[in-house]
Order: sequence, then structure tokens, then C-alpha cells
Amino acid sequence: MIINDPVHGFIEIPDGILASLVKHPYFIRLNRIEQLGPTSYVYPGGRHTRFLHSIGALHLITNALQTLRSRHCDIAPEEALGVQIAMLLHDIGHGPMSHCLEGMFISDLTHEDISLLLMERLNDEFNGKLDIAISIFKDQYPKHFLHELICSQLDMDRLDYLCRDSFFTGVREGNIGAERIIKMLNVREDRLVVESKGIYTIENYLMSRRLMYWQVYLHKTVLAARYTLLSALERAKELVSIGHPIQLGERMEYFLCNNVNKKHIAAHPEAIDAFIMLDDHDIYLALKEWMTSKDKVLRTLSQNYINRHLYKTKELSRPLSASDREQLEQTAAQCLDIAPRCAHYFIRPLNVSQMLYSTTDDHINILTKENKIRDISNFSELLHSEMVDRRSERHYLLYQRDSGIIDNPTVCDILDKY
Repeated sequence: MIINDPVHGFIEIPDGILASLVKHPYFIRLNRIEQLGPTSYVYPGGRHTRFLHSIGALHLITNALQTLRSRHCDIAPEEALGVQIAMLLHDIGHGPMSHCLEGMFISDLTHEDISLLLMERLNDEFNGKLDIAISIFKDQYPKHFLHELICSQLDMDRLDYLCRDSFFTGVREGNIGAERIIKMLNVREDRLVVESKGIYTIENYLMSRRLMYWQVYLHKTVLAARYTLLSALERAKELVSIGHPIQLGERMEYFLCNNVNKKHIAAHPEAIDAFIMLDDHDIYLALKEWMTSKDKVLRTLSQNYINRHLYKTKELSRPLSASDREQLEQTAAQCLDIAPRCAHYFIRPLNVSQMLYSTTDDHINILTKENKIRDISNFSELLHSEMVDRRSERHYLLYQRDSGIIDNPTVCDILDKY
């Protein structure tokens, strides 16, 4: 099987279990889940899928394995296949709209947890051929560096999504030298390391990642789109919980009417069957139905998202206090002629943060010319003490556009303090 990828070119999927997994309905479903969720409202080209990202990550990890083997790293054929399978399936547990709605349908499981559940199902279906892949994915395999290829501050997942997201959004400054980084990889003391001559490429990678977070993933209008969508789903779930009738498809009904969590799934395995049938199309179909809902809040939020009438965003100098938020909600209720208890759907304070590099997480290790391992923060001239382990924070107020809220004298007095 050969896939023509706009980012990496022609990618060959060898016959056998990898090709079988790519053709499996669990994996095909990723074609119906966009990598960046609502980000396409800001960057219209960013409509690429989790399917394509997973194929790209497989391609990069295949190249990384070739590089490590050329440096005489001990990687048996079954281990190489295991890490390839783990990389291919690392995102198979993503729900509709990717990260945007994570936790909405299954409350206490991350997409990685769900990926593991699905990998275990596939392992039963393929008669244990995913045993090593699952062990590597869970970081229980003796060779820890194989897990680092899948999950670390310099894993193949991040290398692919930065290249891919930069390419499709058109944010060229976010592009990184993924192939250059892979060529600099090595293993020492069961740890993934980067040879010292690749230091500048790693610095560019870290800066590009920071730029992509602020310019794409945490762009204020992307946040507005994300929380407009999230608010509509939260309102729908609230209405269902109080018995208010709304139009629901069979699969959406299952998750909005039940508190689906890890305990629920253990007792009701069919919950996972329902989950893997959910994709972005279910969300759009539900929102279009809710555009004519009798509930004003759900109707407004659904119309807002479908018609791109997103929250207006105001940047604040510090987090909004609880008392000021309460006053803003009271004003919003008056302006929108809704019950005060519903005003929080149209006044949403938001605090976001991003860290350039963390030394408390797994490390990016540099292999010096003296064959010593040093953390990049002790080696790079770019990563000085003021930038390492420090979160950059931004504070926003999201509010209903064209509602008159922001022009109210009380609101103006409050926001003058921020």
C-alpha cells in the first residue's frame, strides 16, 4: 500500500499487520476526525485528518528506526514492528473534533486511555500480534527508548504534527527540520539522545513549537471557536439531564444521556462500540438540528458555531475575579434576556498557558562530543534560566458577540481594572 502524503511524499505501508490495521474500521474512522478541530475557522487550510497524521507519524518512526539501527542500536525486527504499530495507533482513541471535545463523551479517560482500550481489542482480533506494541505504548517494555520515540518531548508524534499543522495552516514559521532531527538521534543508557551537532535544529524545533502554540493552537479566535462549540455541547448535556427534549441521533443520545466513564465502560462494553462510531459529522449534524431548538441558549450557541458567529475575545492583564465574573453574568443575562443561571454560557473567562521547555518532564538529552549526556537546558545558549520551566500565561474574556454586553457601563467599569 502506498499513500501520497502532501508533507512527506510517498509513504509505503508494507503488507502484513500494518496494512491490515490501516484498513481496519477503527483506523479508517480517523479519516472523519480533523486533526485541528475548529481551527479551520481561522486557518481554512487546516482540515487535515488524524488518519493522515498517524500515517505520517508511522513514516517518521520508520525513518528513526533506520537511523538508530545504522548506529548499531539493538532493535530486533519484532521490536521495530511493535513500535511501528504503537505509533500508527497512538491516536486511534481520539473522539470528534480531536482535543476540543476531549472528556465530553467519556469523562475520566484521555484519548490515550481509549487508544489503549482499542489496541487491546485489536490485539484480541489479531491473536496477540500487538503484545509488544501495547507493552511499548504503556512504557512497560524493557527498552525505554522505544517508548520515548512514541511519547516524549521529542517524539515522532510531535515532529509530524508540527510539520503537518504548519504546512496545512500556512504558518511557515512553525516548520521544523524533522528529518534533520531524526538523523541526529542515538541511544545511550537506554535513553534517546540527540548528537550535539543537532543542537541548533532542536532549538529551532522548540521555538517553532512555541510559535505554533501561540499562533495556531492557542490563537484567540481558535479558542473562541473551541469554546463556542464546547458550550453548545455542555448546554445540550444539561438540557438532557433535566429532561428537556432536544433532537439527538442514536450515538449522541447514548453519551449525552449516560454518564460514561471508566466504570461505566467496564460494565457496558457497548459504550466503546458507540464511541468508535462517533466522528465530526455527528457533531455537525447535531448542531444543525439544534439551530432551531426551543431552548434559546442552545439555539444561539449552535447558530453561533455553524455560522461562525463566534465569541468575541478580550485579552485581560490578569484572571477575572469571581465577584466580577458574577456581575458580568448578571449583565449578560439582562442583555440577552435569559435566566441568570444560563449567563455563564455567554461569559467565559479563560486562562491559557504554554511552556517552552520543562526540565521536570522527560528530558531532551544532548550527547556531547565527549560522549556525555546533558539536558539541553544546560547546553543551549538559547534556553537561559528565565525561559526554562516558566509558563507564559494569557488571560481572556470570551463573550457573546453583538450582544451589547461589552458596551454596558457596568461592564466597562469592571474591565477597566483588567
